[in-house]
Amino acid sequence: MSSIDLLKPRQEIEEAIASGNLTKLLKITGMLHGHFCPFVAIGVKSGVRAVKELSASSTGMEELIAIIETNNCFSDGVQMVIGCSFGNNALIYRDYGKTAFTLARRSGEAVRISVKADSNILEERAPEADKLFQKVVVRREGTETEQIRLKELWQQTSFSMLEVPDDELFDIKKMVIEPPAYARIFASVQCSVCGENIIEPRARIKDGKPICIPCSRQEYYQLDGDGIFTKKEQAGA
Repeated sequence: MSSIDLLKPRQEIEEAIASGNLTKLLKITGMLHGHFCPFVAIGVKSGVRAVKELSASSTGMEELIAIIETNNCFSDGVQMVIGCSFGNNALIYRDYGKTAFTLARRSGEAVRISVKADSNILEERAPEADKLFQKVVVRREGTETEQIRLKELWQQTSFSMLEVPDDELFDIKKMVIEPPAYARIFASVQCSVCGENIIEPRARIKDGKPICIPCSRQEYYQLDGDGIFTKKEQAGA
């Protein structure tokens, strides 16, 4: 990768989008995701398609908003390409369990891209990789040799996904939405128990003093081993 222009940190990504260099975009996304897999590639493709549909680009200042409906590998491809992230307040996560996202301008002009419900792309194009994924990742039963083989196949499949036509992968819908408000900037207060800073809306009050959620002994939701959010009792301090 070339040196970064500090005034245009996304220039290399935007140039790759403009030129249709999906391979470069996938390689860049691998730096975030840690490995290459088919749904990272599909996320990259969907991100490029959304940006082109809106003729839009992001500077990370909430001029574009992405509403993503899954937290799987697809989401990293989307974030890296479109430039909307949790950190710049331009990514909204709705836990619908759908491999889909909506990209919107502040005007409300938007496009929603979802992976086709009847798509069996992995079974059709990479049956060996699909079977190994079920064994190695889903059931956690794979041998070391099978894990290595899956990594090789997953990488090959990831880059081959870039060649699949969009109309075989996606349902694409233009729409107008009510854009969410800009993220508010809050002052911080200090937890009276652990001493760490908390933004004011997340602080609780105990004995007239601010206290953070982990120290408050309040109920909270925790992701369990089956990927389901269940209510737990916070141990607290």
